[in-house]
Amino acid sequence: MRKLQKILILSFFISALPLFSQEKFTLSGSIIQASSNETLIGVTIAFPSLATGVITNEYGFYSITLPKGSYDIVVGSLGFKEIRRRIDLFENKQINFQLQESSEQLKEVVVTQKTDQLHIRKPQMSINSLSATSIKKIPVVFGESDVIKSILLLPGVTSAGEGASGFNVRGGAADQNLILLDEAIIFNSSHLFGFFSVFNPDAIKNLKLYKGGIPAKYGGRLSSVLDIYQKEGNSKSFKMSGGIGAVSSRLLLEGPLKQEKGAFLIGGRASYAHLFLPLFDNKNKAYFYDLNTKLNYKLNDNNNILLSGYFGRDVFNISENFINTYGNSVFNFRWNHLFSDQLFSNLSLIYSDYFYGLELDFVGFKWNSGIRNFNIKYDFKHYLSNTFQLNYGLHNIYHYFNPGEIKPNRESSGITADKLTDKYANEFGAYIDAEHNISDKLSFQYGLRWSNFIRLGQDELNIYAHDNPVIFNEEYQIYEKADPIGTESFKRRDQLATYNALEPRISLAYTINDNSSIKASYNHMVQYLSLISNTSSPTPLDVWAPSGRYVKPQLLDQYAMGYFKNFKDNEYSIESEVYYKDISNRIDYIDGADLIANDAIEQVFLNGEARAYGLELLFRKQEGAFKGWLSYTLSKSEQRTPGRMANEPGINDGKWYDSAYDKTHDISLNTSYELNKKWSFNGNFIFQTGQPTNYPTGQYQFKNLVIPIYGNRNETRLPNYHRLDLSATLTPRRNEGRKWKTEWVFSIYNLYNRRNAASINFSQNEDTKKNEAVRTSIFGLVPSITYNFKF
Repeated sequence: MRKLQKILILSFFISALPLFSQEKFTLSGSIIQASSNETLIGVTIAFPSLATGVITNEYGFYSITLPKGSYDIVVGSLGFKEIRRRIDLFENKQINFQLQESSEQLKEVVVTQKTDQLHIRKPQMSINSLSATSIKKIPVVFGESDVIKSILLLPGVTSAGEGASGFNVRGGAADQNLILLDEAIIFNSSHLFGFFSVFNPDAIKNLKLYKGGIPAKYGGRLSSVLDIYQKEGNSKSFKMSGGIGAVSSRLLLEGPLKQEKGAFLIGGRASYAHLFLPLFDNKNKAYFYDLNTKLNYKLNDNNNILLSGYFGRDVFNISENFINTYGNSVFNFRWNHLFSDQLFSNLSLIYSDYFYGLELDFVGFKWNSGIRNFNIKYDFKHYLSNTFQLNYGLHNIYHYFNPGEIKPNRESSGITADKLTDKYANEFGAYIDAEHNISDKLSFQYGLRWSNFIRLGQDELNIYAHDNPVIFNEEYQIYEKADPIGTESFKRRDQLATYNALEPRISLAYTINDNSSIKASYNHMVQYLSLISNTSSPTPLDVWAPSGRYVKPQLLDQYAMGYFKNFKDNEYSIESEVYYKDISNRIDYIDGADLIANDAIEQVFLNGEARAYGLELLFRKQEGAFKGWLSYTLSKSEQRTPGRMANEPGINDGKWYDSAYDKTHDISLNTSYELNKKWSFNGNFIFQTGQPTNYPTGQYQFKNLVIPIYGNRNETRLPNYHRLDLSATLTPRRNEGRKWKTEWVFSIYNLYNRRNAASINFSQNEDTKKNEAVRTSIFGLVPSITYNFKF
């Protein structure tokens, strides 16, 4: 037997010897758009004879190591003309490719085929990408292209309701989504309380939504990562684009700082519907404005620097007596450095700020709160071979939390200035992630992230008996706030609590053939920040709280499996996935919890658990004049908070109940049809199961007051949500051959005027004196016209 083992081992080394001795060289470079020098993300560099290839990273860089020899290479991306070349790889080479935009979609079939075959083989799953072009074709309310509204058409992604901010992924809460704009964290992604997103579609280059199989480089959230990159600017010539809509307009300018070396981009948006309100004797105001900026400069072939920023504000004003101002500010300095043709690095220094301000003149005070981050990241991508790549890096975020500060706004005000206790924390992460092709059939992506969270000292911290800020009143069978037995003060360098966690991630793909594969993934993730909100969607008044002595980090285990197939020469594709999520330490609120301006927020919540599971289907038609996708999600999202001791019932008697984001059925259809060069048409249809809510089950009277009685949490639902949107785009023929190009977009949101319920309130009819349900709807049918231009 031992002799047989020796023979087998010797045979293996003899057969493997040519692989080790075979000389290999590296091909690397960048892929850019020919018309602007803009780097391109996700471009495929394929080698058909080897059935292998590579995809450009977030900065347009690629690297692949192959045995020496001569190869046919195919470079392409959807929307660009493919490049076919024969290259001789007998030494390390650096080749940059320039892709020309293509208007003839039928010529892209070959490129799409190669791209899709690479994606079939890659272990990444639960990921959806959208280009700026795709986003702009989707009809939305008021005709304004919208990033957040676009991803709501993808499987597993739902909104918190019409006119509500935030989004939910696979039954998770809105605060469990990590939203990045050029790597900077965005804490509130909405303008005008959810009517618009903060992302200017003209400034967006690419977005990628991770719902599962999340790489180890991302941390700090449980449900998803929405990674958005802005354009870098045109380093060849000056360009201008924009649009004029019914309620807002936008303008984007870009051009060279130095020809072929550097570029600038500056874009702005503003709404102006409030300017017309005085015509109707309405003194109220509601408007937003934002600014996107980016500078990039190529120092040499191995070094690029980039500066990017975003500033946005919303203003909501009721007759100057109620003024609400909120928004994000981010700034990022990045240095891309190429250590070698196989090692790419990116260093980022990031500042991120979310501010919320409120002034109530009739009361006489100003209020402000927010969160501020200082973030340093150093990431590396190491292309060791065409079958093995490593990603590794270090991240550190310093958090500053301002829960709230109140000040009098005039001398006659009776308000006394007060400040809720500021909080501080530091979050560190180190990760390593490998992309490994074991064979032609089997590939893995596996990694490990180590996270460390330190809750730093603050001026004052409540102390409770037995460290219990919430007590159970056995006589009344309710949870109540515990009275502090004292307070404790700390220096900033003190550590109130320290958490460490290992977060393993693994994804695999087994290729059945060139057109189909089976994939599976597992994620363990930790979230150290929680949004304190008892509404189903975030509001500007909500505050973020760090983990500490009384707030535990949220923990996630997610399992997913899927089947992926391209068919009919890759004109069609289907993606199907099942998933299961298990979450520990999910915050739940006691009955009657007061969250606004609460300096002892730990007194109103308990730690519970949550789970979500479901089936996602995505069918795409990717070629031809008629394109689109159909997605369907069947899912369940629940949570529960059992009693801490035998005599406690917990929340909802400790039973599982539907979370506020549970939507059993979710169907989305997106279509586009190119009639000719002049006219194109787009449409959406959306259906979602009604959102869980609470209706009164009875009432009683106390001192002439009618008191409603409610049953278990979320045991009823709003009516089902559905609507149909259509748009038509007119591109005048006179655009041909002209630098100044225009288009008109005519859209109708909610074509059949469905009065979808944002909420249902119960009150007594003044005439009949009977109780009645009153439905509140945000939008009916909304027609709009938008004029877009570019130069």
